[in-house]
Amino acid sequence: MDPRITLLTLGVSDLDESIQFYRDGLGLPMRDREPDSDVAFFTLDGTWLSLFPRDLLAEDATINDDGETGFSGITIAHNVSERVAVDAILDAAVAAGGRLVKPAQDASWGGYSGYFADLDGHLWEIAYPRWTDE
Repeated sequence: MDPRITLLTLGVSDLDESIQFYRDGLGLPMRDREPDSDVAFFTLDGTWLSLFPRDLLAEDATINDDGETGFSGITIAHNVSERVAVDAILDAAVAAGGRLVKPAQDASWGGYSGYFADLDGHLWEIAYPRWTDE
């Protein structure tokens, strides 16, 4: 796994209000967004910030957001340039003591991804394709 975080995704309760906060209030540069999209991306130096409805983020990570799971409403993404790397990194994380949360599979957004939890339960999404501004 390369020493890089591609994307931090915050699960938010109101997407439109959160967009206004980050874009208008804090002045973060927002990437173009499709009308009625459930996600908003902001370009930061070296990474992106993503806002996504909390319930949909929990569903994407296959966690029931019932208050019992400890879901914090944030996921960390590490995007890779080869599909096979998704499975390899998930396997390495589990071998190192992490917990597989969602096996790698074709994603609703057109890519391929899976989730693992680190030793403290923080969720990492390993995803293909690699997103970059380079």
